Amino acid sequence: YFLIFAVMRLTKPTLFTNIPVTCEERDLPGNLFNQLMKDDPSTVKGAETLKLGEMLTLPQNFGNIFLGETFSSYISVHNDSNQVVKDILVKADLQTSSQRLNLSASSAAVAELKPDCCIDDVIHHEVKEIGTHILVCAVSYTMQSGEKMYFRKFFKFQVLKPLDVKTKFYNAETDEVFLEAQIQNITTSPMFMEKVSLEPSMMYNVAELNTVDIRGESESTFGTGTYLQPMDTRQYLYCLKPKQEFAEKAGVIKGVTVIGKLDIVWKTNLGERGRLQTSQLQRMAPGYGDVRLSLETIPDTVNLEEPFDITCKITNCSERTMDLVLEMCNTNSIHWCGVSGRQLGKLHPSSSLHLALTLLSSVQGLQSVSGLRLTDTFLKRTYEYDDIAQVCVVSSEVK
Repeated sequence: YFLIFAVMRLTKPTLFTNIPVTCEERDLPGNLFNQLMKDDPSTVKGAETLKLGEMLTLPQNFGNIFLGETFSSYISVHNDSNQVVKDILVKADLQTSSQRLNLSASSAAVAELKPDCCIDDVIHHEVKEIGTHILVCAVSYTMQSGEKMYFRKFFKFQVLKPLDVKTKFYNAETDEVFLEAQIQNITTSPMFMEKVSLEPSMMYNVAELNTVDIRGESESTFGTGTYLQPMDTRQYLYCLKPKQEFAEKAGVIKGVTVIGKLDIVWKTNLGERGRLQTSQLQRMAPGYGDVRLSLETIPDTVNLEEPFDITCKITNCSERTMDLVLEMCNTNSIHWCGVSGRQLGKLHPSSSLHLALTLLSSVQGLQSVSGLRLTDTFLKRTYEYDDIAQVCVVSSEVK
């Protein structure tokens, strides 16, 4: 071939590391090793025994490529002959397991290339798939005799997974959803976690619970150092609350619902940036049966044998109209005040009603609110609700 093809990956340099060699002064070398380290230009003055130096070194190998990072490569085509070649076309494609991408900056051919001259190009690609990648570089050109030449070169590399992300969902009684995201660094170098945020779906508003208020300023729960060491795991917590237009329907949502997706941005080594976005996170909405009863308001602490008020919300989660009757059954510690067996009227599908109730406790301590019964007169079906909530009962003399 008249042309020589070269490909080199572009990466940031690394800090030079040396191997400190020392000995005690009473040993045979004496102070020789220490003096050699002080004279070594790669060591840090005053801290010669540190392995990490102040000098930069160029990459010695291809290195690892992780999902979410940007793959950059330098491509050079050099005319190694003594003839002028024409119509040089350089093409770079990246073949993955699912697609083939064209990374060439320009698709136009170069008119001619003189001897000892070269054509240079730099390609960039944000890696979005793991597994085997093949960089296919092809060159076509025309010789002075008019003969057309063509050749290709293949460069294979593996894309590794940088993070292990696990999620857990917790469904609150107030229709709020708490998401815990566990993020583990599975690379061999520390990461600077620049951003870990949750982009909610159209149904929810999100509140991040990863900061604390210290002296009027918001600080991260992970402290000032946001570095994630290799194989370390960090937990992030988010609270999702249904938007106002979806709040009334939140109690009757069934099946799988979309929560949102995590957006993670990090930096490694000398500022190399990586970014990952998870797929849409989904959770299974809790089942409440045909009728859902939830507490809207309840006091934390009440006095012994003194009435207190609670507010209940009753939601029809079925697809038919119900005619409900409320019954209140006393327990050993909780006593209901009011008329049991009263009619609540008809409740249409996906509709709710609020109910104010009064009760008192005859026993101190943490008591469970139980004993509510709802009966649908249409189907003669009774729904029992026990352990709805807990309330702390104290003596009236305790302030």
